[in-house]
Amino acid sequence: MRLPQWITCLLLALLGWLVWEPIGLKEWVARLQTRPPPPLDPAFLRLSPLEIVQLPLAVRFDHPMGTQNAAFTYNAQPFRITRHLGDDLNGIGGGNSDLGDPVYAAGTGRVVYAGVPGPGWGNMVILAHRVPDLESPETTRIYQTVYAHLDQIRVQPDQLLPRGQVIGTVGTAGGQYLAHLHFEVREGPYINPSVGYADTPLNRVSPERFIAQRRGAPDSQLNAPPVFPLETAPAASK
Repeated sequence: MRLPQWITCLLLALLGWLVWEPIGLKEWVARLQTRPPPPLDPAFLRLSPLEIVQLPLAVRFDHPMGTQNAAFTYNAQPFRITRHLGDDLNGIGGGNSDLGDPVYAAGTGRVVYAGVPGPGWGNMVILAHRVPDLESPETTRIYQTVYAHLDQIRVQPDQLLPRGQVIGTVGTAGGQYLAHLHFEVREGPYINPSVGYADTPLNRVSPERFIAQRRGAPDSQLNAPPVFPLETAPAASK
């Protein structure tokens, strides 16, 4: 059987390249073998069904910064003001007066992210929570609380935390901002640092409203102090 002329030419050219450029071929194969894998898009990271059922049930939520009942703090940039996807929580002294203040887990949950996702975020911790549905308490929803611009991270990935445990300290995202805590509440199982500003709310909900609806205590009742002293919390990063 006679091959078409163009196939014959192609085979001869390939044979010549293999004969005369063996070093080049070896280098090409070596580059393929040593090429790093493409970066994983965090938008496709999500909690598995097993991870979801293993999340502790979070029946109460508190404010993540300040003393009991969020005293001595204020919301400098609320949710959805100027496209903002969270709350910017500050100490009442303003400026960097709250730099290094403790940041608490708003609810019982599991650390699903602890690190620096990008230069605009600084140190970030994300906790996942299994939360009773307000309309159907027998069912649960998955929420995540996000704590960004931290000076220090004092928890480890996969660590289970009770409500009120110190997770880190208020920071400036490496000097990019005056000290404050960027705090978000997100619904759903996707673990994605994502963005802090957008034209639509995406999967974010109002942190202030979320906590008010799930405090589990009247406004006149102060919650117990945090259960994990700041000075004994394990330091994970600075």
